[in-house]
Amino acid sequence: MARKRSKRASKTSAVRGKRRGQARAASKQRGAQPKGMINAWEDDPGAGAQPSGGQVIQRPIPVLRDQPLPIRIVHPASAPEAKPHPPGTAEFRYFTAAEALRRGADFWGALLPGISWEVGSILPVDLDFGVDLNAFYDRQGLKFFHGSAAGRTVFSGESPDVVCHELGHALLDSFKPQLFDAASIEVAAFHESFGDMSAILSALQLPSVREGVLAETGGVLRRASRLSRLAEQLGWAIRQSVPSAVEPDCLRNAVNTFFYRDPDTLPTMAPATSLSSEPHSFSRVFTGAFFEGLAGMLATTDTKNEAALLQVSQDMGTILVQGIRAASVVPTFFSQAAASMLGIAATRFSTQGYEAPLRSGFVRHGILAPSMAVAATHAPVRAAAVAASTESATLPRLQLSVAEYGLGVPSIVVYAAAEPKRLQVAGAALAVGPAPSPGQDEAAKSFFEDLLRRGRLKVAKAAKSAAEVVRAAAPSTHESYTHELRREGREMVLRRVRIDCGFAHR
Repeated sequence: MARKRSKRASKTSAVRGKRRGQARAASKQRGAQPKGMINAWEDDPGAGAQPSGGQVIQRPIPVLRDQPLPIRIVHPASAPEAKPHPPGTAEFRYFTAAEALRRGADFWGALLPGISWEVGSILPVDLDFGVDLNAFYDRQGLKFFHGSAAGRTVFSGESPDVVCHELGHALLDSFKPQLFDAASIEVAAFHESFGDMSAILSALQLPSVREGVLAETGGVLRRASRLSRLAEQLGWAIRQSVPSAVEPDCLRNAVNTFFYRDPDTLPTMAPATSLSSEPHSFSRVFTGAFFEGLAGMLATTDTKNEAALLQVSQDMGTILVQGIRAASVVPTFFSQAAASMLGIAATRFSTQGYEAPLRSGFVRHGILAPSMAVAATHAPVRAAAVAASTESATLPRLQLSVAEYGLGVPSIVVYAAAEPKRLQVAGAALAVGPAPSPGQDEAAKSFFEDLLRRGRLKVAKAAKSAAEVVRAAAPSTHESYTHELRREGREMVLRRVRIDCGFAHR
């Protein structure tokens, strides 16, 4: 037993030493750091009619141009004076967003050394793109908005939860770009889940958040807490007009009991109490399993203190990004990502005992059938080598018949979730065994029709009378579609325009 503990301590020390080396290397790439502090929200402005619902903390002045993953705020064009500003001011909102952006980029950049943004060398960020209860990522940058609720103006870029969620979209697009155009409900939902996981893991890089969450939960992380409740302020704002659209105390809660279903068997839209095929709704299945796994990983540590929680969050980040890199892009992407993560946990973190709590989370939420979860643990996972040697930045193209939709063209081309399966796994059926896995053409057709039902497809004017689904308009200064049919040579190709969080437009 003593030898086992010594081996575990030695490996943990080596991992920490490697991370310290990465941090030192990153610091060498930075110029002289400005001295002084700024005020920022700790995790979210909070719910309710008063802007003082959150906790204000002081943080070092963020330098967005630094490596890793440089960022530039393009609106407002000029940065305010770097000093502690009071909540409720534009200057305070600026530095709250900047601090969250820098913290999230530092966290993910340390786990993905050498990575650059899919949009280019620097990620542009607009902190007030217009009127909406919304935020989105497109392949030009991040956009945040402002909107009104109960006589109060809410800025989506003022919430570190929302900022780190959108940053997660940009980050995932940078190391798994083929997910962006994938014609798959499950892939779209995974992108949203990764945004929420990014918000959770980025929050845990703050000592005050770790201490506060441990105190709130008594060290039992699986309990609902300030960490699991995401975007409380935006959730409150949406609740003023559409109470059923969000959770009663936040936008989404990572502590939930949602169980996997084939998204093609779910309704297109549903209240927050139920599951639907809408990506944000369906994402909660994977996020719930992830959070349960994270809590279980902390439970394996000898001491449940903030230092242990920091280490667990960084280990989970490693497992997550390596598992995603190794996962095949198929219609049942949830199970591929989960099985790859289990393989990483079983091989790279065998002495920590992370595999068992992760497996429990994935099984309890139905992302892996029990028998397949066991098999996935013992399957050889060569994540980095396999991904580097076989992965392409684009997916196979599929010709999809759409004559019945009145679009003016008999067929379109989509990017199908049709990579070869590296692991033979699937989600759980509601009764016994694995759920059936849909074919790539069936999944693509379901995804396309789901876009039409939710009014998320930009339809050409000539075909609008036949195909357009009119959405209930909310105050907004931008279009709310996420996809368009684009003429590319002789073909009409389905392309994603943006990953739109569309909080008020579901």
